[in-house]
Amino acid sequence: MKRLSKPLGFLVLGLTFLVLVGQRLEACTGLTLKAKDGAVVFGRTMEWGTFDLRSRVVIIPRGFDLQSPTPDGKKGLAWKTKYGAVGIDAVEKNYLVDGMNEKGLSVNLFYHEGFAEYPKYDPAKAAKSLDVLAVCPFLLTTCATTDEARKALADVTVVGSVVKEIGSVPPVHLMITDSSGKAFVLEFTKGVTTIHDTKLGVITNGPNYNWHVENLLNYTNLDTPLPKRKVEDLKGLKFGGGNRLFGLPGDLSSPSRFLRVASYSGTARETDDGKETMYEIFRILDNFNLSVGASAEGSGESNQKGMRSSTIWTTAYDTKNLVMQYHTMHNRRVRQLDLKKLDFDAKEIVRLPLDREKSQDIEDVTPKK
Repeated sequence: MKRLSKPLGFLVLGLTFLVLVGQRLEACTGLTLKAKDGAVVFGRTMEWGTFDLRSRVVIIPRGFDLQSPTPDGKKGLAWKTKYGAVGIDAVEKNYLVDGMNEKGLSVNLFYHEGFAEYPKYDPAKAAKSLDVLAVCPFLLTTCATTDEARKALADVTVVGSVVKEIGSVPPVHLMITDSSGKAFVLEFTKGVTTIHDTKLGVITNGPNYNWHVENLLNYTNLDTPLPKRKVEDLKGLKFGGGNRLFGLPGDLSSPSRFLRVASYSGTARETDDGKETMYEIFRILDNFNLSVGASAEGSGESNQKGMRSSTIWTTAYDTKNLVMQYHTMHNRRVRQLDLKKLDFDAKEIVRLPLDREKSQDIEDVTPKK
Protein backbone atom coordinates (compact mmCIF):
# COMPACT_ATOMS: atom_id res chain seq x y z
CA MET A 1 0.00 0.00 0.00
CA LYS A 2 1.28 3.44 -0.86
CA ARG A 3 2.00 5.54 2.19
CA LEU A 4 1.89 9.28 2.15
CA SER A 5 3.27 11.89 4.48
CA LYS A 6 2.58 15.56 4.73
CA PRO A 7 4.49 17.83 2.34
CA LEU A 8 7.70 19.25 3.66
CA GLY A 9 6.19 22.66 4.21
CA PHE A 10 6.51 21.93 7.91
CA LEU A 11 10.27 22.16 7.48
CA VAL A 12 10.02 25.88 6.92
CA LEU A 13 8.14 26.28 10.18
CA GLY A 14 10.80 24.31 11.99
CA LEU A 15 13.76 26.43 11.01
CA THR A 16 11.78 29.63 11.55
CA PHE A 17 12.30 29.18 15.25
CA LEU A 18 15.98 28.47 14.74
CA VAL A 19 16.75 31.82 13.15
CA LEU A 20 14.54 34.24 15.06
CA VAL A 21 17.45 35.67 16.98
CA GLY A 22 20.15 35.72 14.34
CA GLN A 23 23.63 35.52 15.80
CA ARG A 24 22.50 33.61 18.86
CA LEU A 25 22.47 30.40 16.89
CA GLU A 26 25.88 31.07 15.43
CA ALA A 27 27.79 28.95 17.90
CA CYS A 28 27.40 25.36 16.69
CA THR A 29 30.58 23.32 16.29
CA GLY A 30 31.19 20.01 14.50
CA LEU A 31 34.09 17.60 13.95
CA THR A 32 34.96 14.18 12.56
CA LEU A 33 37.21 11.49 14.07
CA LYS A 34 38.25 8.10 12.67
CA ALA A 35 39.04 4.98 14.70
CA LYS A 36 41.76 2.43 13.95
CA ASP A 37 39.15 -0.04 12.71
CA GLY A 38 37.87 2.51 10.19
CA ALA A 39 34.82 3.72 12.08
CA VAL A 40 34.04 7.34 11.21
CA VAL A 41 32.23 9.40 13.83
CA PHE A 42 30.78 12.88 13.32
CA GLY A 43 29.72 14.93 16.32
CA ARG A 44 28.28 18.39 16.81
CA THR A 45 26.95 20.78 19.42
CA MET A 46 23.65 22.57 19.00
CA GLU A 47 23.62 26.00 20.60
CA TRP A 48 20.47 28.01 21.24
CA GLY A 49 20.27 30.58 24.00
CA THR A 50 16.81 32.09 23.66
CA PHE A 51 14.21 29.48 24.55
CA ASP A 52 13.74 25.73 24.87
CA LEU A 53 13.51 24.21 21.38
CA ARG A 54 11.38 21.30 22.68
CA SER A 55 13.34 19.01 20.38
CA ARG A 56 12.68 15.33 19.84
CA VAL A 57 14.34 12.34 18.26
CA VAL A 58 12.58 11.61 14.95
CA ILE A 59 12.68 8.28 13.10
CA ILE A 60 11.65 8.46 9.42
CA PRO A 61 10.75 5.12 7.76
CA ARG A 62 11.21 4.13 4.14
CA GLY A 63 8.54 4.49 1.50
CA PHE A 64 7.05 7.90 2.26
CA ASP A 65 6.27 10.44 -0.46
CA LEU A 66 7.76 13.82 0.40
CA GLN A 67 7.72 17.14 -1.41
CA SER A 68 9.73 20.29 -1.00
CA PRO A 69 8.11 23.68 -0.55
CA THR A 70 9.06 26.58 -2.84
CA PRO A 71 9.26 30.36 -2.37
CA ASP A 72 5.97 30.97 -4.23
CA GLY A 73 4.04 28.09 -2.70
CA LYS A 74 4.15 25.84 -5.76
CA LYS A 75 4.95 22.16 -5.45
CA GLY A 76 8.69 21.65 -5.46
CA LEU A 77 10.82 18.57 -5.86
CA ALA A 78 8.98 15.36 -4.94
CA TRP A 79 10.58 12.09 -3.88
CA LYS A 80 9.95 8.81 -2.09
CA THR A 81 12.12 7.94 0.89
CA LYS A 82 14.48 5.12 -0.06
CA TYR A 83 16.36 4.90 3.23
CA GLY A 84 15.27 5.19 6.83
CA ALA A 85 16.79 7.99 8.86
CA VAL A 86 16.99 9.26 12.42
CA GLY A 87 17.73 12.74 13.68
CA ILE A 88 16.68 15.58 15.96
CA ASP A 89 13.95 18.11 15.21
CA ALA A 90 13.07 21.49 16.72
CA VAL A 91 9.98 23.08 18.29
CA GLU A 92 8.00 19.88 17.84
CA LYS A 93 8.19 20.00 14.04
CA ASN A 94 9.48 17.22 11.79
CA TYR A 95 12.46 19.28 10.74
CA LEU A 96 15.83 17.57 11.21
CA VAL A 97 18.64 19.79 12.43
CA ASP A 98 21.01 16.85 12.11
CA GLY A 99 20.69 13.16 11.36
CA MET A 100 22.03 9.91 9.91
CA ASN A 101 20.48 7.27 7.68
CA GLU A 102 20.67 3.49 7.69
CA LYS A 103 23.60 3.56 5.23
CA GLY A 104 25.77 5.75 7.43
CA LEU A 105 25.30 9.06 5.63
CA SER A 106 25.19 11.95 8.09
CA VAL A 107 23.89 15.45 7.31
CA ASN A 108 24.25 18.36 9.72
CA LEU A 109 22.96 21.90 9.36
CA PHE A 110 24.85 24.96 10.64
CA TYR A 111 23.90 28.63 10.63
CA HIS A 112 25.68 30.80 8.03
CA GLU A 113 24.39 34.33 8.55
CA GLY A 114 25.83 37.05 6.35
CA PHE A 115 27.26 34.62 3.81
CA ALA A 116 24.52 32.33 2.51
CA GLU A 117 22.83 33.54 -0.70
CA TYR A 118 20.88 30.91 -2.62
CA PRO A 119 20.37 30.50 -6.39
CA LYS A 120 17.45 32.46 -7.80
CA TYR A 121 14.19 30.57 -7.84
CA ASP A 122 12.60 29.96 -11.27
CA PRO A 123 8.85 29.17 -10.99
CA ALA A 124 9.02 27.37 -14.32
CA LYS A 125 11.42 24.89 -12.73
CA ALA A 126 9.55 24.39 -9.47
CA ALA A 127 9.54 20.61 -9.88
CA LYS A 128 13.35 20.62 -9.75
CA SER A 129 13.59 23.14 -6.92
CA LEU A 130 14.61 21.98 -3.45
CA ASP A 131 14.17 24.34 -0.54
CA VAL A 132 17.34 24.59 1.54
CA LEU A 133 15.37 23.47 4.58
CA ALA A 134 14.52 20.22 2.77
CA VAL A 135 18.11 19.37 1.81
CA CYS A 136 18.82 17.41 5.00
CA PRO A 137 15.85 15.01 4.82
CA PHE A 138 16.19 14.76 1.03
CA LEU A 139 19.78 13.58 1.18
CA LEU A 140 19.26 11.31 4.18
CA THR A 141 16.30 9.51 2.64
CA THR A 142 17.63 9.18 -0.92
CA CYS A 143 21.44 8.84 -0.75
CA ALA A 144 23.83 6.28 0.73
CA THR A 145 27.15 8.05 0.16
CA THR A 146 28.60 11.51 -0.34
CA ASP A 147 29.17 10.66 -4.01
CA GLU A 148 25.46 9.95 -4.39
CA ALA A 149 24.68 13.15 -2.51
CA ARG A 150 26.80 15.17 -4.92
CA LYS A 151 25.00 13.66 -7.90
CA ALA A 152 21.60 14.24 -6.33
CA LEU A 153 22.41 17.88 -5.66
CA ALA A 154 23.61 18.36 -9.23
CA ASP A 155 20.13 17.48 -10.48
CA VAL A 156 18.27 20.06 -8.38
CA THR A 157 18.37 23.77 -7.67
CA VAL A 158 18.58 24.59 -3.98
CA VAL A 159 16.55 27.71 -3.25
CA GLY A 160 15.60 29.70 -0.20
CA SER A 161 12.12 30.70 0.92
CA VAL A 162 11.34 33.80 2.91
CA VAL A 163 10.17 32.95 6.40
CA LYS A 164 7.49 35.51 7.20
CA GLU A 165 8.19 35.45 10.94
CA ILE A 166 11.65 36.90 10.35
CA GLY A 167 11.09 38.50 6.96
CA SER A 168 14.12 36.83 5.39
CA VAL A 169 15.54 33.59 4.07
CA PRO A 170 17.25 31.40 6.70
CA PRO A 171 21.00 31.36 5.99
CA VAL A 172 22.58 27.92 6.43
CA HIS A 173 25.35 25.66 5.20
CA LEU A 174 25.69 21.91 5.68
CA MET A 175 28.29 19.23 6.40
CA ILE A 176 27.70 15.88 4.70
CA THR A 177 29.73 12.83 5.82
CA ASP A 178 29.58 9.12 4.96
CA SER A 179 30.92 5.89 6.44
CA SER A 180 34.06 5.95 4.27
CA GLY A 181 35.15 9.23 5.80
CA LYS A 182 34.46 11.25 2.68
CA ALA A 183 32.86 14.59 3.49
CA PHE A 184 31.97 17.89 1.92
CA VAL A 185 30.58 21.23 2.97
CA LEU A 186 27.64 22.56 0.99
CA GLU A 187 27.49 26.35 0.76
CA PHE A 188 25.56 28.95 -1.20
CA THR A 189 27.47 32.11 -2.09
CA LYS A 190 26.22 34.96 -4.28
CA GLY A 191 23.62 32.70 -5.86
CA VAL A 192 26.05 29.89 -6.62
CA THR A 193 25.97 26.46 -5.00
CA THR A 194 29.46 25.45 -3.94
CA ILE A 195 30.83 22.16 -2.67
CA HIS A 196 34.01 22.21 -0.60
CA ASP A 197 35.89 18.96 -0.11
CA THR A 198 37.01 18.67 3.48
CA LYS A 199 39.72 16.38 4.77
CA LEU A 200 39.65 18.25 8.06
CA GLY A 201 36.09 17.21 8.85
CA VAL A 202 35.44 20.22 11.10
CA ILE A 203 32.93 23.03 10.73
CA THR A 204 31.49 26.02 12.56
CA ASN A 205 29.66 28.96 10.99
CA GLY A 206 30.74 31.97 8.90
CA PRO A 207 32.75 33.06 6.98
CA ASN A 208 32.86 30.58 4.11
CA TYR A 209 34.62 27.26 4.60
CA ASN A 210 37.61 28.02 2.38
CA TRP A 211 38.29 31.17 4.43
CA HIS A 212 38.46 29.10 7.61
CA VAL A 213 40.94 26.69 6.03
CA GLU A 214 43.22 29.49 4.87
CA ASN A 215 43.01 31.14 8.29
CA LEU A 216 44.00 27.88 9.96
CA LEU A 217 47.34 27.95 8.18
CA ASN A 218 48.28 30.98 10.29
CA TYR A 219 48.09 28.99 13.53
CA THR A 220 49.97 25.76 12.82
CA ASN A 221 53.33 26.72 14.40
CA LEU A 222 55.22 24.48 12.01
CA ASP A 223 58.80 25.07 10.87
CA THR A 224 57.85 24.45 7.25
CA PRO A 225 57.25 27.76 5.45
CA LEU A 226 53.58 28.55 4.94
CA PRO A 227 53.69 28.55 1.11
CA LYS A 228 54.73 24.86 1.10
CA ARG A 229 51.79 23.70 3.17
CA LYS A 230 48.86 22.01 1.50
CA VAL A 231 45.26 21.92 2.66
CA GLU A 232 45.19 18.11 2.52
CA ASP A 233 48.07 18.01 5.02
CA LEU A 234 46.20 19.92 7.72
CA LYS A 235 44.50 16.88 9.24
CA GLY A 236 47.84 15.47 10.37
CA LEU A 237 49.41 18.65 11.69
CA LYS A 238 51.19 18.36 15.03
CA PHE A 239 50.09 21.23 17.22
CA GLY A 240 52.43 20.19 20.03
CA GLY A 241 51.87 20.47 23.78
CA GLY A 242 49.69 22.97 25.54
CA ASN A 243 52.33 25.67 25.35
CA ARG A 244 52.32 25.42 21.57
CA LEU A 245 48.62 26.23 21.57
CA PHE A 246 49.44 29.55 23.18
CA GLY A 247 47.88 32.33 21.14
CA LEU A 248 45.01 30.24 19.82
CA PRO A 249 41.90 32.47 20.13
CA GLY A 250 39.59 31.52 22.97
CA ASP A 251 36.50 33.60 22.22
CA LEU A 252 33.12 32.27 21.07
CA SER A 253 33.28 33.53 17.49
CA SER A 254 33.01 31.12 14.60
CA PRO A 255 36.60 31.63 13.33
CA SER A 256 38.05 31.08 16.80
CA ARG A 257 35.99 27.96 17.39
CA PHE A 258 37.04 26.58 14.01
CA LEU A 259 40.69 26.99 14.97
CA ARG A 260 40.20 25.29 18.31
CA VAL A 261 38.13 22.37 17.06
CA ALA A 262 40.66 21.77 14.28
CA SER A 263 43.51 21.75 16.80
CA TYR A 264 41.65 19.41 19.17
CA SER A 265 40.80 17.14 16.26
CA GLY A 266 44.41 17.06 15.10
CA THR A 267 45.68 16.15 18.57
CA ALA A 268 42.92 13.71 19.55
CA ARG A 269 44.02 10.41 21.06
CA GLU A 270 43.97 7.29 18.91
CA THR A 271 40.88 5.15 19.37
CA ASP A 272 40.36 1.49 18.52
CA ASP A 273 36.73 1.50 17.45
CA GLY A 274 33.57 3.52 17.02
CA LYS A 275 32.47 3.11 20.62
CA GLU A 276 35.71 4.56 21.98
CA THR A 277 35.67 7.30 19.34
CA MET A 278 32.26 8.41 20.61
CA TYR A 279 33.91 9.00 24.00
CA GLU A 280 36.57 11.17 22.38
CA ILE A 281 34.04 13.14 20.33
CA PHE A 282 32.03 14.03 23.43
CA ARG A 283 35.19 14.88 25.36
CA ILE A 284 36.35 17.33 22.69
CA LEU A 285 32.92 18.90 22.23
CA ASP A 286 32.73 19.53 25.98
CA ASN A 287 35.17 22.36 25.27
CA PHE A 288 32.46 24.14 23.28
CA ASN A 289 29.56 23.97 25.75
CA LEU A 290 28.05 27.38 26.49
CA SER A 291 26.14 28.72 29.44
CA VAL A 292 22.84 30.48 28.76
CA GLY A 293 24.31 33.95 29.08
CA ALA A 294 27.35 33.17 26.95
CA SER A 295 25.39 33.01 23.69
CA ALA A 296 22.25 34.96 24.56
CA GLU A 297 23.54 38.41 23.59
CA GLY A 298 21.85 40.30 20.77
CA SER A 299 18.39 41.51 19.87
CA GLY A 300 15.13 39.63 20.01
CA GLU A 301 12.74 38.49 22.69
CA SER A 302 14.17 36.00 25.14
CA ASN A 303 12.35 33.36 27.15
CA GLN A 304 14.94 31.29 28.97
CA LYS A 305 12.63 29.75 31.54
CA GLY A 306 13.62 26.16 32.15
CA MET A 307 16.90 26.44 30.22
CA ARG A 308 20.09 25.19 31.84
CA SER A 309 22.50 25.82 28.98
CA SER A 310 22.81 27.41 25.57
CA THR A 311 24.18 24.10 24.34
CA ILE A 312 20.81 22.40 23.97
CA TRP A 313 22.21 19.05 22.90
CA THR A 314 25.34 17.33 21.63
CA THR A 315 25.06 14.49 19.10
CA ALA A 316 27.51 11.90 17.79
CA TYR A 317 26.94 9.62 14.80
CA ASP A 318 28.97 6.42 14.31
CA THR A 319 28.61 6.00 10.55
CA LYS A 320 30.12 2.49 10.50
CA ASN A 321 28.21 0.88 13.35
CA LEU A 322 25.08 2.97 12.69
CA VAL A 323 24.74 4.27 16.22
CA MET A 324 23.47 7.68 17.30
CA GLN A 325 24.31 9.02 20.76
CA TYR A 326 23.41 12.29 22.44
CA HIS A 327 23.18 14.15 25.71
CA THR A 328 21.25 17.30 26.57
CA MET A 329 21.28 20.40 28.72
CA HIS A 330 19.03 18.60 31.21
CA ASN A 331 20.83 15.28 31.43
CA ARG A 332 24.47 14.62 30.61
CA ARG A 333 23.89 10.89 30.54
CA VAL A 334 24.51 9.65 27.00
CA ARG A 335 21.49 8.11 25.30
CA GLN A 336 21.76 5.81 22.28
CA LEU A 337 19.77 4.67 19.25
CA ASP A 338 21.00 1.68 17.25
CA LEU A 339 19.78 2.15 13.68
CA LYS A 340 20.31 -1.55 12.99
CA LYS A 341 17.51 -2.32 15.44
CA LEU A 342 15.01 0.29 14.22
CA ASP A 343 11.94 -0.65 12.19
CA PHE A 344 12.31 1.45 9.07
CA ASP A 345 9.31 -0.33 7.54
CA ALA A 346 7.01 1.23 10.13
CA LYS A 347 3.86 2.93 8.90
CA GLU A 348 4.33 6.10 10.89
CA ILE A 349 7.08 8.53 11.81
CA VAL A 350 8.21 7.88 15.37
CA ARG A 351 8.93 10.76 17.74
CA LEU A 352 10.73 10.32 21.04
CA PRO A 353 11.42 12.97 23.68
CA LEU A 354 15.07 13.88 24.07
CA ASP A 355 14.56 13.74 27.84
CA ARG A 356 11.97 11.51 29.45
CA GLU A 357 12.59 13.58 32.55
CA LYS A 358 14.30 16.96 32.45
CA SER A 359 16.69 16.19 35.27
CA GLN A 360 20.12 14.67 35.69
CA ASP A 361 20.04 11.04 36.77
CA ILE A 362 22.65 11.01 39.52
CA GLU A 363 24.07 7.81 40.95
CA ASP A 364 24.35 8.05 44.72
CA VAL A 365 27.54 6.28 45.79
CA THR A 366 27.41 7.36 49.43
CA PRO A 367 28.47 4.34 51.52
CA LYS A 368 25.67 2.90 53.60
CA LYS A 369 26.02 3.07 57.36
